[in-house]
Amino acid sequence: MNVQNEVNKASGFKNLELLAKEVVEGFIAGMHKSPFHGFSAEFAEHKIYNRGESTRHIDWKLFAKTDKLYTKRYDEETNLRCHIIIDNSSSMHYPELKEFSIDSLNKVAFSALAAASMMHILKKQRDAVGLSIYSNEYDYYAPEKGSERHHRMLLDQLDKTVVAKPKGKTTKTYQFLHHIAEKIHRRSMIFLFTDMFQSGIEDEKLFEALRHLKYNKHEVILFHVFDKDKELDFNFDNKPKRFIDVETGDYINLYAENVKENYNKAVKNYFEAIKLKCSQYQIKYVQANVNESFNKVLTTYMVERQKFA
Repeated sequence: MNVQNEVNKASGFKNLELLAKEVVEGFIAGMHKSPFHGFSAEFAEHKIYNRGESTRHIDWKLFAKTDKLYTKRYDEETNLRCHIIIDNSSSMHYPELKEFSIDSLNKVAFSALAAASMMHILKKQRDAVGLSIYSNEYDYYAPEKGSERHHRMLLDQLDKTVVAKPKGKTTKTYQFLHHIAEKIHRRSMIFLFTDMFQSGIEDEKLFEALRHLKYNKHEVILFHVFDKDKELDFNFDNKPKRFIDVETGDYINLYAENVKENYNKAVKNYFEAIKLKCSQYQIKYVQANVNESFNKVLTTYMVERQKFA
């Protein structure tokens, strides 16, 4: 649902690549407080040494500084294949914004900047990344590659997606996940960014599609993207408002306070049901509030990457 609001055409990110680098550097700066203590910015050129591996490529200078064993990475190494999927339906463009920055994001912009930040790390680690964007059609697909040209092409596509203003675009996420499952032939990490706005019947079909990816041995991480203040807590002033479904055009006129309690309960139950279903199917479920930092997204990426390697 969306509050009726007229705005001028958005200008997009001024420099998505620079913003992504800023997000990652901020994340790394705080890693000394996290389970990755000692895993400094130099991780981009190294990987943790595993017992039994050859000691030939151990970086002894880094060992002297960190007291941890790392082996040097080389350009030809590609230890990870990652495919990022972004829901580009109309509801993902809530709220409508004129400009985008780290402090001013809607759901699709949050997803794009989160994706660009992961891509920045993947690029540093010489890993391959692919991208799928979908709405009521398959808007974009690029297979997993690691070249500089490929990286810039994906950044450009993410920026174009953010500034687009899809009107009345619904989506059937499950259809596109089945397509993607058929396209990705090598074991990969799959990151899906979606606000999960769909019917109960489609929820079942969505999890069937996610199981398709799991069946193909991929690791699946679902980032449930939402605006906590408005979409979960329903914090609106108690003036009459028209709430519009941006995907169907349906609307309802009401006072927010009259429905807030029941709305909160229904949405929280829905979120819990999604979380439980993900747990049943061994899918990593992460709530991604657009009003919070990207630390949860990047920490999830780092933890899952360690498991995947």
